[in-house]
Amino acid sequence: MALASKRIGLLVPSSNSTVEVEFYRALPADVSLHVARLPITQVDPESIAGMVDPLDAESRKLASADVDVIVLGAAAPSFLKGMGYDREMSQRIAQASGKPATTASTALLQSLAALGAKRIALGTAYSSKVNEIAIAFLRANGIEVVRTECLGLVDNLDIGRLDVQTAYELGRRIACPQAQAIAFLCTNWQSMAIIDRLEADTGLSVLSSTQFSVWAALKTIGYPGKIAGYGRLLRDMPALPQA
Repeated sequence: MALASKRIGLLVPSSNSTVEVEFYRALPADVSLHVARLPITQVDPESIAGMVDPLDAESRKLASADVDVIVLGAAAPSFLKGMGYDREMSQRIAQASGKPATTASTALLQSLAALGAKRIALGTAYSSKVNEIAIAFLRANGIEVVRTECLGLVDNLDIGRLDVQTAYELGRRIACPQAQAIAFLCTNWQSMAIIDRLEADTGLSVLSSTQFSVWAALKTIGYPGKIAGYGRLLRDMPALPQA
């Protein structure tokens, strides 16, 4: 068996039980995944802020595995402090590791730009407080949230136990003619398996945190192929927009 030719480093919330599984399923056979964990159990602003305290040390650990890119596979810690905070986190990872870096929030903005979507319906697993922080981040970056619904969850283990059908049902509720895309935020909320079905049923592009993180990571390492089964973004694999 041939060894993987490219390696993706992934920084995940310590209590996340979903993002690694969804990443593994979507990655091509010649790309391997290598994971480090950042401490969090409750998805509230204080815990989210503290989660990135060991970011530099964990990034250096991933770099020692000679990964080709490092992804902060968590949306909230990269949008928590508003516009530009996602880039700040990427720069911090890159400086600590010496590797190219990105975040889930950066990947969201890039995927929306790649698809030409400026108006979205937003679904999150978060509390209303964290959901509002996400909306403010998007608006500051020129994205209009035309409809939103959050599940109101704070315990990250509870989020990880959600059935993937919850994402489909919420997506159907928030789909509307004003939106150009549906976006799900929270890498611990299963959603990738329903993206194709939701796109077919709503006629909208559908994005999820793990899906667009996979896309951004693969584009960063120069992966030339396309991936079926997880929506338009991975099926078409558009180029990363220039910063």
